[in-house]
Amino acid sequence: MAGHLQAWLPKLVLAPSVVITLCFIYGFMLWTFVLSLTSSRMLPSYDFIGFAQYARLMNNERWWVAATNLGVFGGLFVGLCLVLGAGLAILLDQRIRRENVLRTLYLYPMALSFIVTGVVWKWLLNPGLGIQAMVRGWGFESFDFDWLVDPDMAVYTLVIAAVWQASGFVMALFLAGLRSIDDSILKAAQLDGASLPRVYWRVVMPCLRPVVFSAVMILSHIAIKSFDLVVALTGGGPGYSSDLPATFMYAHAFSRSQVGLGSASAILMLGGVLAILVPYLYSELRSRRHG
Repeated sequence: MAGHLQAWLPKLVLAPSVVITLCFIYGFMLWTFVLSLTSSRMLPSYDFIGFAQYARLMNNERWWVAATNLGVFGGLFVGLCLVLGAGLAILLDQRIRRENVLRTLYLYPMALSFIVTGVVWKWLLNPGLGIQAMVRGWGFESFDFDWLVDPDMAVYTLVIAAVWQASGFVMALFLAGLRSIDDSILKAAQLDGASLPRVYWRVVMPCLRPVVFSAVMILSHIAIKSFDLVVALTGGGPGYSSDLPATFMYAHAFSRSQVGLGSASAILMLGGVLAILVPYLYSELRSRRHG
């Protein structure tokens, strides 16, 4: 009896978590997909209309603005975080003085929520009291930095704030990868006459491919589901010029009483996340199987 109890105890302990996950994560995903096939407006209804909501979505100008913004924001966010994170990691890998202090400073923004980051950068980028006002106070009256209120540039303010927050996290990933590389490989390359930049480009970076891949997956996932930073920093404006799919979904599902259309946009966002996660999981499982 004790043996059977011991065998079933881990399953009993995990059962509540499994049930909650199935119901409140995968269950709601399925429910959202069902709602995307209906004509639901303020409240859910089950008048099925097929993929008509997806057709409406494809003809919605605001959705395409949000999708384009995601491409701009996601591409710059991922690219800049990788470049800055790798650069900071290489700098700290030189065993410079005050490394612990610098590492803490670089990592500190990641401890903040995107709401806090958005509010702080909203103050900094406000033309009336932020960077523009400060520089003009120094006597440079012609200085302009009004991206926050410029419809063509507002999306780039999201990039600035997001890169500031996430690049330290990428630095930590790269630094852990650099510290895991055998020093004998680097010394052998230097003995062969390779310069330090060439060593990092030709020897170190190929060894960090798993780190790069993981960083891209994580950053892409953050970009696709970005919501709180947009709400706190730009509110999707001016107008809806800095909308992202997450804010589009929220606005239509909860503010405009178009639950069906909002659900369709949520499913497309889920598809984007899966398009990133599935190759990552496949690569991980394949490497473990062949490892």
